[in-house]
Amino acid sequence: MGRAAAPTFPMPGAASLWAETALPLDGAGPLIGDAEADVVIVGAGYTGLSAARRFAERGLRPIVIDASTVGWGASGRNGGVVSTKYRVSMPAVARSHGLETARRMYRIGHEAVDAVEETVETLAIEGADLQICGNLRCAHNGVALAALTAEAAVMRDSFGDTAIRILDATDTAAETGSRDFVGGVLTPHSGLIHPLNYARGMARALLARGVAVHGQTPALRLRPEGAGVVVETPTGRIRAPRVVLATNGYSDLTLATQGVRRTLIPFRSAMVASEPLLPAVRATLMRERRSYSETRRMMRWFRPHGDRMIFGGRGAFGKSDSGAAFAALERALRQLFPQLEGAAITHRWSGLVAMTLASVPHVGRLDERVSYALGYNGTGIAMATLMGRHVADVALGEAPDLALMNAPTLRTVPFYAVREPAVRVVAGWYQFLDAAGR
Repeated sequence: MGRAAAPTFPMPGAASLWAETALPLDGAGPLIGDAEADVVIVGAGYTGLSAARRFAERGLRPIVIDASTVGWGASGRNGGVVSTKYRVSMPAVARSHGLETARRMYRIGHEAVDAVEETVETLAIEGADLQICGNLRCAHNGVALAALTAEAAVMRDSFGDTAIRILDATDTAAETGSRDFVGGVLTPHSGLIHPLNYARGMARALLARGVAVHGQTPALRLRPEGAGVVVETPTGRIRAPRVVLATNGYSDLTLATQGVRRTLIPFRSAMVASEPLLPAVRATLMRERRSYSETRRMMRWFRPHGDRMIFGGRGAFGKSDSGAAFAALERALRQLFPQLEGAAITHRWSGLVAMTLASVPHVGRLDERVSYALGYNGTGIAMATLMGRHVADVALGEAPDLALMNAPTLRTVPFYAVREPAVRVVAGWYQFLDAAGR
């Protein structure tokens, strides 16, 4: 049987600030020839690398493969915000699924941030620049602030989160440097990280331990063979008893991930970075140097990195970078922060967020051989780190308590073939509501 022809996959570009400033990674070249392993992990992002670490700690031989390079997808293209949150709020989970389920989800969120801290410390990841500095969610109008205040009260009373704090308009303006917000809610257990250095650091530690990590090695298809699976790549075959799919928003590249691709809605998120700012300007912005997000449906967020501001948001469409989306971000940036009117934008990049119908990640098994963890809904750094560990346990037949993230069966996105125009329609409606102050 001949080798299947390989599709062409993109290489990382220089536009990303993270790609430009990350430490190099050696030893993760393509897999050449056939191989055997105890598990093949498809996807060299946070989920796949964390899963590989867990398997190795349990005495198994994992192989990690990726269609491009380590961290090329969302793991190297996100904003570097380490968060406990989900796309759905804990009060909403409590209303729909009960308080105990919501409390378990809350604990998992905090365990996820702890997992990032443990990973950086234990693996001594150079350049990760992890800082647990909190997140300030900024209300864009009075209705939003009232909702944030009510949610904060529930978090204190029902979840015991006494560290959460409400800021008024004056304090929010003093901290952010913008007068466009009417107040905010501060959550301390969140942080910032250099996302690509984090991913490459995990891979570097695996390679040092003897774990095989191969970029430029797409899994073209999975084929059952006996009690195991054959993973076909352009240059060989890998035989293993089990496979873990960790491809998240990039699950439509090959046939290997066809079992999960229709459960996800890829949504492009765009970011821009300013030039290094003058000290006098920098002193007026983000004074506590944490992450900041706002309450609009088409959420925007910002954070410092060195002397720069990184500003991002939803609203980019299609399969490639969008000049219109970047222009809209820059207009929003200068509207919120008039003091940046003369500052140049030096970097523009985007990546795919994997949305699920349930608004939470999914961890489970397609069958006895193939397991998955994906669908982080835009909050994946911490959660993917933790779910990578848990999907390894699931692949070995265990059943960790993951509350709503236990997904023994996956819900297929209705009308999947028209998902892109549908996303545009929904996003347009959200933009209209935001503009109308609703």
